[in-house]
Amino acid sequence: MAVAFRDPFPIILSDDPARLTAFYRERLGFTESYRFPPEQDGEPEFVVLRLGGAQFAFGRADDTGLHGIPRGADNGRRTEVCVYTDDVDRAIEDLRSVGVPVLFEPADQPWQERAAYVADPDGNPILIVAPMPAPAARADR
Repeated sequence: MAVAFRDPFPIILSDDPARLTAFYRERLGFTESYRFPPEQDGEPEFVVLRLGGAQFAFGRADDTGLHGIPRGADNGRRTEVCVYTDDVDRAIEDLRSVGVPVLFEPADQPWQERAAYVADPDGNPILIVAPMPAPAARADR
């Protein structure tokens, strides 16, 4: 059975995710549904916003992503796509088996998701993620 993907959303890369987040919240009525690191830990590197049933995210443009490709205005890489799945490792193996380039192998991340990156036919990074099990459940693996 093929791995199911769900909940896609674009990630818009910005030099100032906090500024854009404030604009979309205050001027357009979006709600913030996730932030990393948490607000008390300083400026955000990644923020998910929601309006109705749609969501998108802002991420920092001035670094190299987990996939190893430089991001930013100077190289035209300002957008990525994110999709969720239940099993990142299996999804990556299924995609690899049909020739999809893997940019970043599955790895647990500090924001409590297992993440990997693949590339679409134009080379655009696609983040494949799944929530990590609670710590007690991870100990059972």
